Amino acid sequence: MSEIGTRRLSLSSLDLRPIRRVDWRAVVLASVLLSTTATPEAPALSSGGLMQAERARVIRVIDPKALKGFEADSQTVRQMVHKGMLAFTGKSDPASAWQEHFTSQDRIGIKVVSGPGKTSGTRVAVVEAVVQELLAAGFSRTQVIVWDKHIADLRQAGYFALAERLGVRVAGASEARYDEDASYESNTIGKLIWNDHEFGKTGENVGKRSFVSKLVTRDMTKIILISPLLNHNEIGVSGQFASLVLGSVDNTLRFESDPGKMAVVLPEMFAMEALGDKVAFCIVDALICQYQGEQTSLLHYSSRLNQVWFSKDPVALDVLSIREIEKQRQTAKVPSPRLNWDLYQNAQLLQLGINDPRSIQILDAGP
Repeated sequence: MSEIGTRRLSLSSLDLRPIRRVDWRAVVLASVLLSTTATPEAPALSSGGLMQAERARVIRVIDPKALKGFEADSQTVRQMVHKGMLAFTGKSDPASAWQEHFTSQDRIGIKVVSGPGKTSGTRVAVVEAVVQELLAAGFSRTQVIVWDKHIADLRQAGYFALAERLGVRVAGASEARYDEDASYESNTIGKLIWNDHEFGKTGENVGKRSFVSKLVTRDMTKIILISPLLNHNEIGVSGQFASLVLGSVDNTLRFESDPGKMAVVLPEMFAMEALGDKVAFCIVDALICQYQGEQTSLLHYSSRLNQVWFSKDPVALDVLSIREIEKQRQTAKVPSPRLNWDLYQNAQLLQLGINDPRSIQILDAGP
């Protein structure tokens, strides 16, 4: 396929030899979230010579003052983001830390998860801290876009008020319409809904493609993913992969309810030039961990963690998020769903990150 933004690498194109699969259930149930102490190197996961064993690096900032009840303390959260970026980049001053990832020519899209609302989605305080740090580092308000799929969700979650306070843009991917030249095609035909790019059209191949929003392809050069620590019933967590892919493209109903299809489609779409190549780094808003409820805010199924995580590795962050969600379920004695880990195995095969927790190093940056 010749369109700009089509998948740059697909699982079907790999000459895969038998791989040693990680016993995920044993890994999750046998341990708590990784500590900062050294962990043994995992053996290499063989994928036809595609990848050598590596280690992912995650910065975890913890501050017990980050929450008052279930409300974020904005001043404390900004300090956490400040410290996290310094530790993440190894820089001694914040301006250099941000300038390592962005230039004055970049248009920076901050991707949030706003559908679950103010409490369970990406929290405004975390995004506000990121924007304030960008502005303090010398970037212009006109360079920053806070975005998600739907304008209505952003408004309800408080992001229009944030944009008005800070003078940055807020935008919805769906409302920006979709790019004919950036798409992902599969043989699964979707039931198109209003605002999908091909809605109302007819033809043999209509419904086989998912198109990337023009907001992503034309209005931003770099992306910061900020996802909440929130369970997802099909893929474990409403994290980096779900946020970027489902928030950027149309015609998603054809695979959203099928974990098997999600395990293939999400990594392949994340690997598209128009999507994953623009991701500068990822953040997990782990102030609160909600382990049941998915898009519905259920604070009685939530734990206060007072944490924010930073990494360049979206796979590692999603895997660690699922482990933490599972840990909180065990503590609360809540039954665990059967999880399909193939998504994260496939993501590693496409060289999108590290999926073995034993090869993920967590470094704490405390208050």
